[in-house]
Amino acid sequence: MRGRLLIFLSVVLMLVLLVALNAASYVRVEQEGDTELQPDRSTLNAGGTGTLALFEYLQQSGVDVVRWRQPMSALLDEGEGGVASLVVVGKLRHAFERREAEAVLRWVERGGRLVLVDRSPDPKLLPTAAGHWRVGSEQFEYPGAEVRTDDVEVMTRGVPLLAPAQPTALTRDVAEVARSRFAGRLHVYQTDANAPAAGGANRRGPRVINTPTPTPTPEEDEGLFGGEESEPTPPAPAATPQAGAGDSTEETGAPVVHVKDGREGEGALLVDYAYGRGRVVVLSDPYIVSNGGINRADNLFLAAGVVTDGQRGGRVAFDEFHQGYGATENQFFAYFRGTPVLWLFAQTGLLVAALVWTRGRRFARPLPAPRADRRSKLEFVASMAELQQRARAYDLAVENIYQRTRRALARYGGVGASAPLEQVAARVAARSGRDPRRLEALLRECEDSIAGAPLTARRALSLARELRELERDLGILMRAREIRQAR
Repeated sequence: MRGRLLIFLSVVLMLVLLVALNAASYVRVEQEGDTELQPDRSTLNAGGTGTLALFEYLQQSGVDVVRWRQPMSALLDEGEGGVASLVVVGKLRHAFERREAEAVLRWVERGGRLVLVDRSPDPKLLPTAAGHWRVGSEQFEYPGAEVRTDDVEVMTRGVPLLAPAQPTALTRDVAEVARSRFAGRLHVYQTDANAPAAGGANRRGPRVINTPTPTPTPEEDEGLFGGEESEPTPPAPAATPQAGAGDSTEETGAPVVHVKDGREGEGALLVDYAYGRGRVVVLSDPYIVSNGGINRADNLFLAAGVVTDGQRGGRVAFDEFHQGYGATENQFFAYFRGTPVLWLFAQTGLLVAALVWTRGRRFARPLPAPRADRRSKLEFVASMAELQQRARAYDLAVENIYQRTRRALARYGGVGASAPLEQVAARVAARSGRDPRRLEALLRECEDSIAGAPLTARRALSLARELRELERDLGILMRAREIRQAR
C-alpha cells in the first residue's frame, strides 16, 4: 500500500509540474496582431488580416452572403437558388486538392462565378479561357515576420493610389484604390493555339499579349488535367488588352483588366475573364478586402463590387472550408488552436499511457492470487453436527447447547454462573412462575448426560428442543442470528 501511495503522489507531482511549465511558457497575455507572413483570411477573424468587416458589410447591405463550410463537390448539388459567387481569399490553411479544383471549375463552367483574392493564386484554379487566354501572377516584395496589416505606413509605403483602368461594373463608385506594396502583378497572355495538347518536344512558347515573364505556363494548365511539363521559351512583350467601347471581349474571350497595378511596365491588379458560362475574377492583393485595408480610399467599394459582381444579386459564399472551419473539422481542437491546452492534453495522455504500461508489467516475482474463504458459519455447524452424529457423541451436542443456556438462566435468575443447580432453578422459577422441580429435573438430566450417562439420539434431540423452548419462552435469546431464525 505504501508503494502505491508513492506512485500516486509521484504522478500527481508530475501533473502539477507539467501544468506549471505550460503556464510559465504561455507568456502571451494579449492577442497578438495578425501578420502578413502568417495571415488568417477567414471571415471569422476580426484581426487585421481577416475579412470579417467585408462579410458584415455585405450582410448589412442586404446581400445574401454565407460562410461555405462544405466540400467543393457540394457546389454542383445546389441547383437553382444555389451559390452564385464563390470567394476564395488566400493564404489558405488547407490547399485545394486536384479533385476539388476540378469540381470548382466544372461549377464555373456551368455558370458559377469564382473570385480569387491572392497575391499568388493557385494555378489549378486559373483555367485557360476561350482563345487560349491565360492569367498568371508574380510577386516582387514579400512581407516579413514583423509586417502587420494594421500598420498602414509599412503596408502602403511608396505606393500611389490607383484609378480604375476603365469604368466597369466591378469598379462602380471607385475613384481610387489603395493597394499594398506586397500586391502581386497579374499578367494576361495568350498561348499558341497550334501547340500540341501534350508533350514538350514540339511545343512553342506562349504568345504574350500584355507583359513579359508571366508566372504560369501552358503546362500548368495541362497539369490540372494530366499533361507533361516542359520549360517554355520566354515570351515577347506586347500590349495589354482592355475592354473599350468598341472592343468585343465576349467574342474573343480576352480577360478584362479593370485596375492596373501602378508599377513600371505592364501589369494588372484586377482581372476577370469568361470560362464556359461562368467567370473567373482575380484580385492580386488581399489587403484591399482585409479588415486592415478595407477602409483605405475606395477599397470597400471595390471589394464589394468584386465579390458581388456589381450588385447583380445571387448568393455569395466565402470559402471557410479551406480556412480550417469546414463542417468536417474537429471544432474542439479548432477552439483550442493557438493555446497550450492541446499540449497539456497530449502530455496528460502520455502520462496516462505510461501509467497503464507500468501497471501492466510485473516488477517482482509472481505471487499467487489471494483466495477468499467462501465457507459460511452454517456450513461449519452442519459439518460439526454430521461428525457428532457419525461418532454418536450426543453428549457433546447437548453440551454445546446446555452450557450457554445455563449461563443465560443464571443471569436471568440473578445468581452467579457457578451457583448450585437447585438455586438457579429456584430463582428462575420464582421470576418466571414455572415449576422449579421440572426445571431442575431438566437441568439435572442435561448435566448427567454430559457427565457420561447413557443417552440416545432421540433423547438428545428432545433435550435440545426443551432447552431452546425454555430460552424462547423466557426471552433470553442472546444472538441476533438466533432471533432472526426464531422469527
